[in-house]
Amino acid sequence: MNVNFINPFLDSLIHVISTMASMELSSGKLSIKKDNDAKGDVSGLISLIGPQTKGSLSISFEQKLILEIMQNMLGENPGMINEEIIDLVGEITNMVAGGAKNILADEGYEFEMATPTVVSGQTHTIRHKVKGQKIIMPFDSHFGKAFIEMCFED
Repeated sequence: MNVNFINPFLDSLIHVISTMASMELSSGKLSIKKDNDAKGDVSGLISLIGPQTKGSLSISFEQKLILEIMQNMLGENPGMINEEIIDLVGEITNMVAGGAKNILADEGYEFEMATPTVVSGQTHTIRHKVKGQKIIMPFDSHFGKAFIEMCFED
């Protein structure tokens, strides 16, 4: 995986949550992910395809955190993961990928983005459709954890 791809996605997640939900996320330790198990309760997954490489991004949220994000962004808290939360996770995934896409375009990398897919449930899985090493980084907040995963072709 090209290490130049990592920080734009991490920075974009922090920026989106900070500006849109007025919340701070603190990053944990980046590591290689060996399985397909999602670490959160709801996950957005988006494919990124460009002339230099292709990859995918997923963002997973623990339920308590995504409910608080929705409260801060929209003034609503449904108390559980529902269709509105699923839509919000898809939109956050899209915003994070779009922010990273803009940063990478300035560095000469171009990507097209697919429409995000959202999966939920305590035992859901995330399957990246490209062959490459998966990396994951946890983020902590006062309301729970978020996890960002990236996988790009070698």
